[in-house]
Amino acid sequence: MHAPQRPPIPVETLLLAYRSGIFPMADKREDSEVFWVEPRERAIIPLDGLHLSKSLKKVIRADRFTVTVDRAFEQVIRACAEPREDHPETWISERIVQSYIGLHRAGHAHSVECWAADEDGGPQLVGGLYGVSFDRVFCGESMFSRVPDASKVALAWLVAMMARAGFALLDCQFMTEHLRSMGATELAQAEYRRMVERAQGQPRTSLGTAWRWFGGAYAAGAAGAGVAGEAGRAAGLAEASGLGAAGPSSPGKLIVQSLTQTS
Repeated sequence: MHAPQRPPIPVETLLLAYRSGIFPMADKREDSEVFWVEPRERAIIPLDGLHLSKSLKKVIRADRFTVTVDRAFEQVIRACAEPREDHPETWISERIVQSYIGLHRAGHAHSVECWAADEDGGPQLVGGLYGVSFDRVFCGESMFSRVPDASKVALAWLVAMMARAGFALLDCQFMTEHLRSMGATELAQAEYRRMVERAQGQPRTSLGTAWRWFGGAYAAGAAGAGVAGEAGRAAGLAEASGLGAAGPSSPGKLIVQSLTQTS
């Protein structure tokens, strides 16, 4: 018999925790309780230090996936909570799901989605990530892939958008070999806290506006996953944002060019 579900963690509590360098987890999906984690070592990806393999650059340039921001936050967090062969249990309980949906509605949690066309030509969510933003910090929470490279493409877009928008710190929480291979480094929690303090203040613009700058190129016909209607309006939105339109190049080529210039 399951314990009664507790209410979501308040937005203010979550933001205070993240600013203090801690975050919640659950022991398993059915848990209504959470525990608060403060890692001794923190993994971060320097925004000018993302490593892209030649094969991944090729995938990004080819626009194999259509990438969006905040189009399917709940779908992404629930996909991240699904059991996997290497992780049959999840720390993302229903209480955590509801808590981060509340944080998303308050404008402090975001998702990056990768879409591909299904058998009928409609959009199918095949990968993505989500995380928490405050000041000029983005704390990555989890990512998933249903096809090869989808989560890596989402991460590449996130880094490029953060740099474009004027963010300063991408926190990955725990180091993994996957993250290490993409340029993540480890530092002591005390140094991480100092970096959070230095990242106070607002970025130049939002992740959504940065996406519109890169995604404006979907208007040139690169959005093949059935979300062209949304992406096709991006060129005008980007121009109105003051960042300027992305131009005729493909979104993926712009992303790789941006990351190459900053790394």
